[in-house]
Amino acid sequence: MFTIIRADQARAEVRPQMADIFADGFTQWLGFFSKDKRQIARAFAHIFVESQFYLAMSGDKVAAMAACTDGTELSVRLSGKQLIKHLGLYKGMLAVLFLKREFQVPFHNPDGTKISLEFVGTALEYRGQGAASQVIKHILEYKAYKECLIEEVADTNIPAIRLYEKLGFQEYKRKALPKKLAAQNGINHLVSMKYLK
Repeated sequence: MFTIIRADQARAEVRPQMADIFADGFTQWLGFFSKDKRQIARAFAHIFVESQFYLAMSGDKVAAMAACTDGTELSVRLSGKQLIKHLGLYKGMLAVLFLKREFQVPFHNPDGTKISLEFVGTALEYRGQGAASQVIKHILEYKAYKECLIEEVADTNIPAIRLYEKLGFQEYKRKALPKKLAAQNGINHLVSMKYLK
């Protein structure tokens, strides 16, 4: 069993652990910038808006994380200065240009009845122990919403898709990636899922 807290309420510094989980889950996507997970973790450790993240804690260790936003606040904010510092001028600038369009776009929620789960991840040593499930269940239980969305899960991430289905999410959209990008990262489609309360 894990303790669920919001990241900004953690007693210990959790950002480096969140960055490790992020790097483990997103290095496949961010491989152009670096194939080194440690470098990805350092480069992106600054991005988390901690008030938007929920953590499954095992003592002082972050077992899993998930961001939850209603579209009025972003879950991550990119700093060009930090990205350039850790990735170099060229790749840092490209990261700012391309990733702001991916990471810093609030989802469409004009009537305020939806929430979006983002950046769900589990630390390697806690995989298969229900940490991510517990975080998501907590969010689904305690947040006010009519619909909960999970956008853009890689079709190759079968464990994540199965977890979401087990929790009651259903696929509602599938977007094909351009062939060149699909060939580079091995992902053919991005799957969007929703949960109705």
